[in-house]
Amino acid sequence: MTHIADLLPDLVALRRDIHAHPELGFCEHRTAARIAAELRKMGIEVHEGIGTTGLVGVLKGKRAGARALGLRADMDALPIDEATNLPWASKTPGTFHGCGHDGHVAMLLGAARVLSADPDFAGTVNFIFQPAEEGHGGARVMIEEGLFERFPCDRVYALHNWPGLPAGTISTRPGAIMGAADKFHITLTGKGGHAAIPQDSPDAILAAASLVQQLNTIVSRDVPPYAAAVVSVTQIHGGHSHNVIPADVMVAGTVRTFDPVVQDRIEARMRAMLKGIEASFEVESRLDYDRYYPATINDRQAAADALEVAATVGKAELAPEPAPTSEDFSFMLQQRPGAYIWLGQGTADHAAPLHNPQYDFNDTVMETGVRLHVALARHWLA
Repeated sequence: MTHIADLLPDLVALRRDIHAHPELGFCEHRTAARIAAELRKMGIEVHEGIGTTGLVGVLKGKRAGARALGLRADMDALPIDEATNLPWASKTPGTFHGCGHDGHVAMLLGAARVLSADPDFAGTVNFIFQPAEEGHGGARVMIEEGLFERFPCDRVYALHNWPGLPAGTISTRPGAIMGAADKFHITLTGKGGHAAIPQDSPDAILAAASLVQQLNTIVSRDVPPYAAAVVSVTQIHGGHSHNVIPADVMVAGTVRTFDPVVQDRIEARMRAMLKGIEASFEVESRLDYDRYYPATINDRQAAADALEVAATVGKAELAPEPAPTSEDFSFMLQQRPGAYIWLGQGTADHAAPLHNPQYDFNDTVMETGVRLHVALARHWLA
């Protein structure tokens, strides 16, 4: 029997090697090759090049069974400079595993080692290593390239480290757990002219100022009080000189929601506001609105099963509310029932939030993550 504790030194070393050599979305060639080599050493069937750099390891149990489970780990890094000064810090300037995907890969490979050493289950485990989670929709691309047709899954799970939870705590919830992510890009176009003769030049800067104020009323006045949403303006660009009224001003930002009805309402209100801005300031407007990640919606039974299984591994708790951040595992949950699960990693030494230059995955929670993956597989394929 394989003891997980015996695997931890190798898993930590593997995790830190991946951390030191981070790769951005759809460029995870070294990472994917390392994963494929590890899976093949376990005797697991490997399929590469799904969604550019994605891969799937297929492990069949020694008992007959029709069920199949998908376990997913993301593997891309972020375009951030690391500031940890750790011995295993990124060797690639401007690229950094600031979200813990290196830890996700190591935990899933650990589970593959345990299950392949003792495949006493009925059915199939598909180990899904996904590229490009950070804003590029790697899950969607894998699905479009036939992920679930080639590797049928009756249920899918994904595990993500969570600095806001105490280390080792496992948490999830039925329904929405992560928000939908939309981005908007608005161009306001006037005529441009001399700042000393404003009466001759519709002022796109003034129009933008009014628009920003109006956008910040959407959540308070157009979203029902029982719903949750975020509208944040994050960019304003316009003008190059102190004495020139610019012809164009750009306003951009993000919208986060958990309900498609609320999502629709916010976009509709934004478009209506722009019509008013055009009439009030004699400018033209263009809105590019991109719904790039849907909300991550857990299947109720899959979430309940995950909490039941988690309680056999460590401390399990129902998440009281979803997070407004987004996750492209949402695309997989639109195709198959399953659940997204948080694994706490917060300690005094690991307090940095995700996407922070000081962040590092907490290796002390790796054993809990491996055990949870294994327990989910054995439970579903019993």
